[in-house]
Amino acid sequence: MQTHYINTEEFELKKADIRAGDSVLISGTVYTARDAAHKRLFELLDSGKELPFDLKGAFIYYAGPTLAAPGKVIGSCGPTTSVRMDGFTPRLLDLGLGAVIGKGGRKDDVRESFLKNDAVYFAAVGGAGALYSECITSCEVIAFEELGCESVKKLTVKDMPVYCAYDIYGNSIYDRK
Repeated sequence: MQTHYINTEEFELKKADIRAGDSVLISGTVYTARDAAHKRLFELLDSGKELPFDLKGAFIYYAGPTLAAPGKVIGSCGPTTSVRMDGFTPRLLDLGLGAVIGKGGRKDDVRESFLKNDAVYFAAVGGAGALYSECITSCEVIAFEELGCESVKKLTVKDMPVYCAYDIYGNSIYDRK
């Protein structure tokens, strides 16, 4: 297993080197979206409207950050259980989403969608929201502000520690014994 330093803007060129189980330090732009935001994104797609960010090669972090304490960029920002987004993920991957960050295994059809779309699923450590908040250098609400913590946020991250859960070759950390 290796450690990779990945910039989200260069991910397309580097993802072939990453294998399930490898540790990855992500830097660059990551968008947050949980259940309520995914529903809103689908409403926009279904009505033919533009999304608040370009999906092509984008990273979505399944997180609903808490409010920032004075002097901080963001509050706790831990991962949400990914299976809750399984009904949305294949369509977003088909539209060009490059990677997602969450926790836990995914349904078989969603795993197949990652493989079909040459996309990667990264696992973040549950309970480490305070640690992840220290990796976030900027946070901007870009859509659905009325959803509060579930609004879509554009984060800039530096060396956010995750593990490759599903690589582009169909391997999974959840298959290991």
